[in-house]
Amino acid sequence: MPILRVAIDIPLPQLFDYTAEDAQAEDIGRCVRVPFGNGEKIGVIVGLAASSEHAPGKLKPAGEILRDLPALPRDWIELCEFCSRYYQHPLGGVMSMALPPYLRRGKLPAKRKEKVTAQTSECGAAQALPELLAEQAVAVAAISSGFGCYAAHLLHGITGSGKTEVYLRLIEEALAQGHQALMLVPEIALTPQLEGRVAARFPAAKIVSAHSGMGEAARARGFIDALEGRADILLGTRLAVFAPLPRLGLIVIDEEHDASFKQQEGLRYSARDVAIWRAHQRGVPIVLGSATPSLETFHHARRDGGRYRLLELSRRAVAEAPPTVRCIDTRREKLQEGLSVALLDAINIRLQRAEQSLIFLNRRGYAPVLACPACGWISRCRRCAANLVVHLADRRLRCHHCGLEEVIPKQCPGCGNLDIHPFGRGTQRLEEYLATRFPEARILRIDRDSANTPTKWQALLETIHAGNVDILVGTQMLAKGHDFPLLTLVGAVGADAALFAADFRAPERLFSQLMQVGGRSGRAALPGEVMIQTEYPTHPLYQALVAHDYASFANNQLDERRQAGFPPFSFQALLRAEARQLDDSMRFLKNAVATAQPLPRDGIALYDPVPMRMYRVMSLERAQLLVESPSRPALQNFLAAWMSKLHALKAPRELRWHIDVDPLEF
Repeated sequence: MPILRVAIDIPLPQLFDYTAEDAQAEDIGRCVRVPFGNGEKIGVIVGLAASSEHAPGKLKPAGEILRDLPALPRDWIELCEFCSRYYQHPLGGVMSMALPPYLRRGKLPAKRKEKVTAQTSECGAAQALPELLAEQAVAVAAISSGFGCYAAHLLHGITGSGKTEVYLRLIEEALAQGHQALMLVPEIALTPQLEGRVAARFPAAKIVSAHSGMGEAARARGFIDALEGRADILLGTRLAVFAPLPRLGLIVIDEEHDASFKQQEGLRYSARDVAIWRAHQRGVPIVLGSATPSLETFHHARRDGGRYRLLELSRRAVAEAPPTVRCIDTRREKLQEGLSVALLDAINIRLQRAEQSLIFLNRRGYAPVLACPACGWISRCRRCAANLVVHLADRRLRCHHCGLEEVIPKQCPGCGNLDIHPFGRGTQRLEEYLATRFPEARILRIDRDSANTPTKWQALLETIHAGNVDILVGTQMLAKGHDFPLLTLVGAVGADAALFAADFRAPERLFSQLMQVGGRSGRAALPGEVMIQTEYPTHPLYQALVAHDYASFANNQLDERRQAGFPPFSFQALLRAEARQLDDSMRFLKNAVATAQPLPRDGIALYDPVPMRMYRVMSLERAQLLVESPSRPALQNFLAAWMSKLHALKAPRELRWHIDVDPLEF
């Protein structure tokens, strides 16, 4: 009797065997209902076998093989198997995460009638395409000449250089050759804007979106359209990398440096890295686009004979020149609610010209903390090792880590003092001051509080594009992917803290953030200006920004990382544990180190367990230990051997642990 090998979503790294009289080879990749424990689960058949390591009498018969659901292709199963091996995550958990919830529950979504609209000859006619600059044409030719075989290309283009137009030309070529195209973007907020642009360019193509903000039925329909070859173009965020595409011919990753491509819970995968593996698996080109590539990507592309081919776009396609960047030295100036005289004067000039300004402060809320000057009380979160942020607009204190909310107290809870103050500033406080300073200006704040739904976000974008805003106050939500023709001034406030952060990636993120947000200015006919307020105007990072010299910054950072032995010159994994008591987390990690002692450890460094910097979140206390090696294969071999010992470790019932391979957060 055939034996099914089934992947089930449980936290154990194994497959489960079941008997099935009617099983056929064509059932590999199908979902199946199986008995498990006292109930039933739905798993995926990943193989058939003639025998099992278990005695025949101990195998349970499988339930229904769900043949009304589409079978998942072999290359999709191989993709999930790779993620399971590399990220040390159970295969059933990988497949469960990659499948839409409908299919995960063994259901098909209801079919929706396609809206058929009459295409006029004008709509059906080809759009007049913008003329490519020389560098754009070179990039398109270089990538499209390699269709049909694997190659990784880094498209390094300054902001406004027309990277999206290169993507669209490549997608056009892929469709002409009968292929499907996959395009990943880092943020859900960017997807509707991109959808509109792609739909306008390819009116006859079937375009499918995939992101976590979609309804379950819509996500399942898109997945099935992609699987059955009906989708021509798939646009989405990181989870779209798992969509099955039988005619895949091109993968594009926009803003490849963005940390949003790394999943931070469950299967902790990098969609960028998974996409590169998938492109190699399917023998198709992949394009990694960015104005500020990740240092790992830049390292792979900057050397002769490197893993990636570097293609440069050094000229703006939308303006004569990039915005001018200058640093405002704030050491000898008394700031007005955090704003310098020079920046306030620049805002005033834009108001007189009917142009838009953006003040960038990557800290939402009114102020980072509420404090009592009499007794020293501060508004700490009782569930996290963090402060409650003041949100004055709705009179609340809010934790940005766990979501805990409290009413702002009228007096100090510690001593009863009525004179308690917010300290520091966030976007709400900046908005309040600017409204007082420029009473005639139309001011709009954009952050996770004001744009907390896709509908609100879209309405805010429409307001900006309509020219009904004079001053924008925003966080990193505005830093990438947006074209505002009237925006000519960007002022960056409060950036210095990242220069001295403990995280070795902080300078890279700061440079990227400032270059991206600065690139929002001067994207049309009007010249742009970026003003960075800083107490360290001569810092090499700021000097590289002033010179628009990413390569200099990146090379300096890579030299520092080489000397320190940081990625990309080493490979890392973190074992993390969380429990009600920090002692339990630390004890588990110390036991984990002990289990590693008998294992081959050539080239493997295990560091001592330490509490995480944010050691308490949601009332759970967290610790971690770092595993590092100069060899990726050596690290992977060690982790694979270590995992079986970790699963055998006894731990308190409420303790949870996981491995994070190639971590971005420490």
